[in-house]
Amino acid sequence: MDTSTKVNWLKLLQFVVLGGVVLYVGQPLFVPLSFSLLISFVLYPICRWLESKGWPRWSAIALCLLVLLVIFVGLGWLLFNQLLRLIDEWPTLQQKLLVAYHDLSLFLEYNLGIQVARQAVWLENMGNTLGANVLGMLRDVVYTSAVSVVLVVLIPLYVALILYNREQLAGALFSLFPKARHYTIRSILHETITTYYNFIKGMAIVYAIVGTLNTIGLLLIGVPHALFFGVVASILTFIPYVGITIGAVLPMTVAWITYDSAWYPAGVVIVFAVVQYLEANLIFPWAVSYRLQVNMLFTLLAIVAGGILWGASGMILFIPFLAILKLIADKYESLKPVSLLLGTNDTRKNA
Repeated sequence: MDTSTKVNWLKLLQFVVLGGVVLYVGQPLFVPLSFSLLISFVLYPICRWLESKGWPRWSAIALCLLVLLVIFVGLGWLLFNQLLRLIDEWPTLQQKLLVAYHDLSLFLEYNLGIQVARQAVWLENMGNTLGANVLGMLRDVVYTSAVSVVLVVLIPLYVALILYNREQLAGALFSLFPKARHYTIRSILHETITTYYNFIKGMAIVYAIVGTLNTIGLLLIGVPHALFFGVVASILTFIPYVGITIGAVLPMTVAWITYDSAWYPAGVVIVFAVVQYLEANLIFPWAVSYRLQVNMLFTLLAIVAGGILWGASGMILFIPFLAILKLIADKYESLKPVSLLLGTNDTRKNA
């Protein structure tokens, strides 16, 4: 038996731990850079096509970024406009909340023997606790907003520089390997771009299907602003469990205000629960995991690991990273066990 092919598990564990530490500590650098690479891989075919039509490189890059900006700004304006309409319904919501609080207070007093004075003390304590946490919450919001503003500036800049200097970056990558490996590296690079593109297309399909199902379900039970709530809930699905809960609060409240019945908020919960189940077990594995040719077990592990290291951004980015690892493993015979481990059933059958 060739001992050179044996896996040094201790060294592998050391690399994994060291890599995890580097990724965690370097999150402020690696997250925007990773998103920039993702966007660059998606825009590269369009930029290359424009350049083939005679466009200067900077003009092609600027046009692609401008179109992308218009799409995001348009979607943001639509959601913000719908949000302003919901704010107009706040006075009605406030009256409903006061009535609900009064009814709850009477219930606690007459059925459970909890006096109004004691309820007032509880409410005051809750208010004090909430007030003590407001400063920390505001500080987190300000920090997150500042980071978001910086990312909004840095990511397009990174994208533009990556696309403009792509030959230089590719040449630097090739120089790290022997010349005999250049064809393999070029093939991996090409398949990496395709993988990122398929990932984005798969996620777009997930959001479109989930948003459509949410909207149809809310329309069937008669919830106002169904399109807005359906789209927002679909976007929030990238945060497991918590995202769908946040997305359900507003439509439940609006349904309660509109119909003055607990059955309609319950209907919202049922709609979102069914769609979430379909998204987790059918839509996402079909649209994303299948397209990346990575089995569902390791797709879920990548999501969890990404969430631990990079939060919500890691949940999005680690899936294509895993697919790239499989692409590299497919090209090297020594990494064939990794390829078989990460592959789908179809991949193993063809091996």
